[in-house]
Amino acid sequence: MTNHIKCLIVDDEKIAREILETHLSKIKNITIMGSCKDALDAFQIINNQQIDLIFLDINMPELSGLSFAKTIKHNCKIIFTTAYREYAIDGFDLQAVDYLLKPISFERLLQAVNKYIEENTDTTESISGNSENEACNYFFVRSNRKMVKIVFNEILYVESLSDYVKIHMVDKTVITRETITNIEAKLPQKSFLRVHRSFIVSIQHIVSFSNDDVFVKNHEIPISRSYKNEVINRLENT
Repeated sequence: MTNHIKCLIVDDEKIAREILETHLSKIKNITIMGSCKDALDAFQIINNQQIDLIFLDINMPELSGLSFAKTIKHNCKIIFTTAYREYAIDGFDLQAVDYLLKPISFERLLQAVNKYIEENTDTTESISGNSENEACNYFFVRSNRKMVKIVFNEILYVESLSDYVKIHMVDKTVITRETITNIEAKLPQKSFLRVHRSFIVSIQHIVSFSNDDVFVKNHEIPISRSYKNEVINRLENT
């Protein structure tokens, strides 16, 4: 039987905390003991409750995640989360379990949690998503002052418009004040593909592609140079 894991989320970005909370809610034997916007709040929880694993952002105001990690005297393990790849070496120098680069997908987070289990529990059993939540095929976004359900298989593609995102679906388009990076983290990697800084496409709705474009239904979407190799390799091997 897998040991129960009590975890803490520490990140100054509300959306980043919400994404982690959503991902962790899908994993068996995980309990979120707290979700904090800074290290000071996290100190209070660590000093008053048992915490096994901390998901810790590195770039935070006042006290960075790296500095905070150095002060932790309790037997807590750390998985660093950040948008900055250059901090990875410093993170592993502090014997972190793993280092997750934002946007954090569910698959990548699950891999990190299983790594923690392998290294820090008395079982070799890995964990997966809850069967009830694994079947969850949607998420919600705020649009026009209400929360709108976005079903994965109804998405054609996602388009970034600066601080807004247009989610083009089979029978409607939903506009939400969100970044495309945060939307990407909510989508299953096996079903969606980032082809451009401003576009994510649904693989199941691609009807054809070239070296420069993908065609989703009757929409022509450009493949940017920086994504080209990854996109072509993925599609050719799908």
